[in-house]
Amino acid sequence: MVIGALKIRLMIHGSMSLKDKRRVLKSMKDRASKFNASIAEVDDNEMWQTATLGIAFVSNDAVHVNTMMDKFMESIINNMETEITGSQMEIIHL
Repeated sequence: MVIGALKIRLMIHGSMSLKDKRRVLKSMKDRASKFNASIAEVDDNEMWQTATLGIAFVSNDAVHVNTMMDKFMESIINNMETEITGSQMEIIHL
């Protein structure tokens, strides 16, 4: 089993409230389901212009996990509402 763990810190442009932030994060969570990934907000819960997300990918192939993480990161980079201010990526073999 191979687990891909991705931690992303985001700046959310134009967010004026927690409601705006939740709208942007819901869109990302919907996008994560297309990658068969689990996603959760893991920090900055009460801050309306920043978010820290934890994303997990599971497969039996490390190349597949790495490809999915790269594609997910690319989808966030192409999102004009957010800017990545930090990220960590790890692949764990169990």
